[in-house]
Amino acid sequence: MAEITIYSSNYCPFCIRAKQLLDSKKVKYKEILVDGQPGVRAEMTRLAGGRTSVPQIWIDGTHVGGCDQLLALDRSNKLDTMLGR
Repeated sequence: MAEITIYSSNYCPFCIRAKQLLDSKKVKYKEILVDGQPGVRAEMTRLAGGRTSVPQIWIDGTHVGGCDQLLALDRSNKLDTMLGR
């Protein structure tokens, strides 16, 4: 099973949508909330190559990007492969 990390915010609709997609795939993921934690957001920004928006998603150490990129991977049938399905 793939190791998934998602940096997110509680009230972000794109974060909610990305997590819904991952939940629909019945995969576990590590969620790291950036709300009110500037140090955590700074770490995410560094790891994401300067991107500051949430969500930021990694699958097995590969930076996928945000919600739009995750949805695009799903539409192109590449997400299941990345998830080890």
